[in-house]
Amino acid sequence: MSTRNSRVMPVIAAIAIQLCLGIAYIWSIFQTGISISIFNGDNAKAGLTFSLLLATLSIGSTVGGKLQDKYGSRKIVIIGGLILAAGFMGASFVTSSTPYLLWLTYGVLGGFGMGFTYSTTIACAQKWYPDKRGFITGIIVSALGFGGVIFTPIVERLISGFGGTGVGELKTFAILSIVFLVVCTAGGIFIKNPPKDYLPEGYTPPASGSSNSVYDYSPGQVLKMPQFYAITFALMLACMGGLMMIGFAKPIAIAKGMESTATVGVLVISMFNSFGRLFWGWVSDKLGRKRTIILLLCGTAILSLCVNLATGYLIYVLIGLIGLFYGGFLSTFPAFTSDLFGSKYMATNYGMVLIGFGVGAVASSFIAGYFKNLAEADINLMFPAFVIASVAAVVSIVLTIIVKKPAQPTKK
Repeated sequence: MSTRNSRVMPVIAAIAIQLCLGIAYIWSIFQTGISISIFNGDNAKAGLTFSLLLATLSIGSTVGGKLQDKYGSRKIVIIGGLILAAGFMGASFVTSSTPYLLWLTYGVLGGFGMGFTYSTTIACAQKWYPDKRGFITGIIVSALGFGGVIFTPIVERLISGFGGTGVGELKTFAILSIVFLVVCTAGGIFIKNPPKDYLPEGYTPPASGSSNSVYDYSPGQVLKMPQFYAITFALMLACMGGLMMIGFAKPIAIAKGMESTATVGVLVISMFNSFGRLFWGWVSDKLGRKRTIILLLCGTAILSLCVNLATGYLIYVLIGLIGLFYGGFLSTFPAFTSDLFGSKYMATNYGMVLIGFGVGAVASSFIAGYFKNLAEADINLMFPAFVIASVAAVVSIVLTIIVKKPAQPTKK
């Protein structure tokens, strides 16, 4: 196989796998039915299922990243697919008498397996494309966002075919588990890291010690750096507005009087989430990672304050814009992590950064779910949740500004 094909095939496989992982981002399709059938109408407890998946994803990314350094990316991706499939299959057997099992199956097992595959595929692609790190990261993670576009009508049809809202969600989980098993196993066969010291044809890396060169810091070294904690907290706060909207896009659209077209909200946020990951990844290669993240945060802070103002079809415009900016975080932060700490241990290092994302996911779900419970009679009562998200974005701007590139250790 030619060198060109050698680095194309892992990316194609990673795209296929990430498309399936995008199912996580259409939780709002399940939200209402799961809330009714499993959690007796409690939106906060139902939403926690989605948040636990994202939170455990960060732990799975860290563990999977560490293991792929030792056992190789192919094995870890396949194992991750098996765990993910087991989690969704287990979720299909949950009943209202044991609602906590949904947190353990869909949430914990599903998130752990997803984490194994998520950061490992990103790190693999970055190693093949050190010359286009931001752009290739955008391509990979945009596939995850686009997966929501592909699977939204499929999942809607499955839920309807299995009995409708409140009935068909659990059987749909079983079908999705089979999809995960097949795609992650088949795709994992083509996931492999490049040879040691690999460089693309025509690419010359920055000279060691130059302002553009990147030293490969081990996870142990990274944990001792203030930059790690700054970007971890920045990511935690940055994603709150987007996560609130992803988890509740359909219920919010229904509450705004758009019940007949509410699924459009899920499609819109999935599409713009996907495009945002690709677009902002490309922009960050031109504008710089830090400037791009600050721009995204400013947009998120402003848009989060507009939720109460949007009426009619304008709610879909707002949902799309929030998804566009949210998607940017998921392509720029992985590349930012590599820029700061190097690509050699990227899967593990970014997995650790994702812990902030996981904490933010749980916090945003609880906050949004709490105010959604209060807002059953008046959706405007949910507005404080997005005010909190706006303030979080402003704090994240400050954290991003203070991040400086670590000084490279001197050779002895």
